[in-house]
Amino acid sequence: MLKKFVFALTTAACLTVSVQAHAEEAGTAEADSTGSQDIVVVGTGETRSVSTLVPANLDILPPGTSIQKALNFLPGVSAQSIDALGTNEQSLTLQVRGFNTTHLGYTLDGMPLGDGAYNNYNGLTISRALISENLARADLATGIAGLGIASTSNLGGALTYFSSDPKADLGLKVNGTIGSERSRRVFARFDTGEHDGFSAYVSGHYVEQDLFVNQGDYIRSTGKQLNAKVKYEIEGVKITAFADLSRTNQADDAYLSKDMLNRLGWDWAGYAPDWNRYLGVAACTVTTTPIKCAAAPAPQKNADVTFTNGQILRNDNLFYIATDVDVTAHLKAHLQVYHHNDKGAGNNWIAGLSNQGTTVTTDDIPVQIRDTRYTIDRTGVVGSLSWQLGFNQLQAGFWIEDNTSSAARYLWTNVTGPFSLAQFLKGQPDLAQWVQETAWKTRQFYVQDTVKLLDDALTIDFGFKSTYARSDATAIRGIAKAAPPASSQFATGSLVAKDNFLPQIGLHWQVASQHELFASYAENMAMYQGGFKLGPQSVSQAVWDVQGKTLKPETSKSFEGGYRYVSGPLQVSLSGYYVKFHDRLLQYNPCPTNQQQNPGCGNSFHNADSVTSKGAEIGVLWKPLPWLNWYNSASFNKSTYDDDLNWCTTTCVLYATAGKQQVDTPKTMLASVLSVKQGGFGASIQGKYTGRRYYTYTNDQSFAGYFTADLGLSYDFGEVGPLKGARLSLNVTNLTNKRYASNFDSSVFAPNDPTGSVVVFHSSAPRQVFGTIGFDF
Repeated sequence: MLKKFVFALTTAACLTVSVQAHAEEAGTAEADSTGSQDIVVVGTGETRSVSTLVPANLDILPPGTSIQKALNFLPGVSAQSIDALGTNEQSLTLQVRGFNTTHLGYTLDGMPLGDGAYNNYNGLTISRALISENLARADLATGIAGLGIASTSNLGGALTYFSSDPKADLGLKVNGTIGSERSRRVFARFDTGEHDGFSAYVSGHYVEQDLFVNQGDYIRSTGKQLNAKVKYEIEGVKITAFADLSRTNQADDAYLSKDMLNRLGWDWAGYAPDWNRYLGVAACTVTTTPIKCAAAPAPQKNADVTFTNGQILRNDNLFYIATDVDVTAHLKAHLQVYHHNDKGAGNNWIAGLSNQGTTVTTDDIPVQIRDTRYTIDRTGVVGSLSWQLGFNQLQAGFWIEDNTSSAARYLWTNVTGPFSLAQFLKGQPDLAQWVQETAWKTRQFYVQDTVKLLDDALTIDFGFKSTYARSDATAIRGIAKAAPPASSQFATGSLVAKDNFLPQIGLHWQVASQHELFASYAENMAMYQGGFKLGPQSVSQAVWDVQGKTLKPETSKSFEGGYRYVSGPLQVSLSGYYVKFHDRLLQYNPCPTNQQQNPGCGNSFHNADSVTSKGAEIGVLWKPLPWLNWYNSASFNKSTYDDDLNWCTTTCVLYATAGKQQVDTPKTMLASVLSVKQGGFGASIQGKYTGRRYYTYTNDQSFAGYFTADLGLSYDFGEVGPLKGARLSLNVTNLTNKRYASNFDSSVFAPNDPTGSVVVFHSSAPRQVFGTIGFDF
């Protein structure tokens, strides 16, 4: 039904309405044409804490770096990834003021991107949605997102990304990059220029890079992506269409425990290409194989060993069409229709018998393939009206989305030898562990009034949103030769998260020229997550029957306030906040990530008590000279559990967690970015200190704080003969070659870890160097 409705709306879009209700929520996407050399912009005039990342900041990092990773220097932000480009999806995580990746909101040009989770079920990361060279800007609301953001996960802040518009002049831009770990990347963009209100561009990139770990083969990652945008603009009307096609194929790296780090080092990986040595270790856990057990030599343990750590594949197609119309001088409207579909897989080698006949024979081997599959098929509509009535700016908007997602776990027991898992496996799998399909309905509505008083010195905005999100999960047979066993099959059941009144109020006071005060309060609710390992429906039917009726959606109440000073060469933003995070959902699986397919493993979820977050942040941008930018940020965050944790599996144990710092939440972070641009020469250096992070609820295990630095150098030759421009650049990531625990696997956080055996972190990439040459035609 929704697809028919969307088709009708799409047809009407060329005749209908549109403008954005909020500049920072929907955006004009013109930041890339301002010529500003700032690396960050403080959110002047906002009633909330907002920082804006502009394309100039991406010069510090290699071309193609995830925009999300580039946010790491902003106040309150910890962005992690194992690879220098920040594109490895399993390791890409974000923490903002104590809220992790999946408790934030994300949009691109106003279109929802889901909750940012790996194994996603309702969206995709910005890396797969937008090529980094096509960024206009990224706005980060660190504490309170605007009411109009299309998200049901923003318990904390939100990231709103904007793609650049087509350029006014005809042109072609090409650049190529080579670097460490056999990295290669090429990017090209062609702009048609503006013709009678019509303009467009089409761009694409191809990238490949090897893992940095000690594995001899099957370590290649590749990515192919196309972005295209069309804009038609006449007086009072703008129509925009955008398309993104993304194909990623990523070799995966191993999660490690502290025990493994001590024994095996930072770069432990699979046995590939030594298949026979891997078979000997695998045989030690498969008693029916005729292959003789050859146990892993010390300090290795058999449980450490794999052939490779698998391959991650994601194919995405993303489209939207939007119209913006000035209906009258005071009435503006926006309508946007979008569609996104995804096909994903995660392929891994595991121990288990691959029987080549009806009886055990000498050609049977102790290895199977674990094949995890994902699909997303979502269609939605976002609309808004904005009406200027005297000193009131009235706004109202809606978001409707229907989505069908699926997750399945299959086993192949016909393995005969090694081959590349960098492909969607064809044919009919032998066994299924679980197969589940989920239908999602999301409905959101908001109203807001913004009042300007005292000659616009005082701004007050107030309003509320209403949210309804329903997920109907169904266990299905799947395509394997044998149906999933009842003991491991995921559940059939429904969950609803709804709240008809989630208020928000904000105040901005221009105390004097260049001096601002602001304060905001908001209440938010998150829908229940979905997908494998993420949500409370990814459990057995027996667990569901116990927990399904008792779960509550997670909620938050946030207050923040602060001061800004903006004057010529100096921008200062100081903010403080207080947040209550209620009914947080905790997941428990007794097995580490690399063994969760084993008997006795399985998810369970329950609501734990609340978390209280208090903190302060400062960001300072100083431009003492036209060619010099220096940005500094500092953050302090105290996010603590309010109660002791009553952890129940077969029995219940009370753990002393009250007052302990929340997992994966550093108390202290410091960042500094120094940029120079004089003539054609440009240089930037960025340093970041990230404080201690815990991965157990009782804080008995943690990783110490660390400092990293990145360097970018470039020279722009300007026009050279027939070329409009030519540019050389050199980027060095992790300049000091510091090794540290990068991201944590949130699905394995535990009450404690006395032996350091929880397989919870990825190791960081070592120092890497990249060189780029680019031309404009």
